[in-house]
Amino acid sequence: MGVANNHSLAWGIANLLHKNGAKLAYTYQGDTFKKRVEPLAKQTNSNLIFNCDVTKTKEIKDVFSAIKKEWKDLDFIVHGIAYSDRNELTGRYLDTSKENFLKTLEISCYSLTEITRIAEPCINEGGSILTLSFGGSVKVMPNYNVMGVAKAALESSVRYLSSDLGKKGIRVNAISAGPMRTLSGAGVGGAREIFNYAEKFSPLKGKLSLDNVGSAGLYLLSDLSLGVTGEIHYVDLGYNTIGMPKPE
Repeated sequence: MGVANNHSLAWGIANLLHKNGAKLAYTYQGDTFKKRVEPLAKQTNSNLIFNCDVTKTKEIKDVFSAIKKEWKDLDFIVHGIAYSDRNELTGRYLDTSKENFLKTLEISCYSLTEITRIAEPCINEGGSILTLSFGGSVKVMPNYNVMGVAKAALESSVRYLSSDLGKKGIRVNAISAGPMRTLSGAGVGGAREIFNYAEKFSPLKGKLSLDNVGSAGLYLLSDLSLGVTGEIHYVDLGYNTIGMPKPE
């Protein structure tokens, strides 16, 4: 849930899952995203594509009802959904409007909880739920503003959901990816400078790739990580470990 195009982190995960034998279904919101998702679904031999606005409970229920009829049960869910008014992802967090604050938290955070609750009866023991976060959840990032607050709430939700579902053997984790040139990343003011800065000062040199994120997703969604839950797994070339870059 949340593949926007072939540069999406969710697509990086879907592509690696497909290459390792997973059967996939996709959701999208609206015709614009449907046109982007359909060819990607075909690349992974999937014809299961569902419209789903996560602010509408009925649409979420309809998706999982349709999947249950097709597959009966699920091994994993990937939640790659986030939204905020890009006009408020510049300037000061202090100036965030109440309307955008509530909409951002509803779509970027609460949707994971509602999706998990609705899908719970379909998820196999040993199953896995994975969401996507960003380092702006724990440290101030330029112009990330209310999205940082939403991602902090999302990461806390991961911990509480992992506690709720642990007795059923269902794991809940998050990947916190470094700055990348994705559709959502480009919506943050000054994105290019953030990308360049992280690339320059990360311990591991080079560019963070979709395959880097995808392989981490494969690990967290498969039996390779049966002992892991409630974790925020950083895939950022080590950028989160740097307090201050070494002066020139």
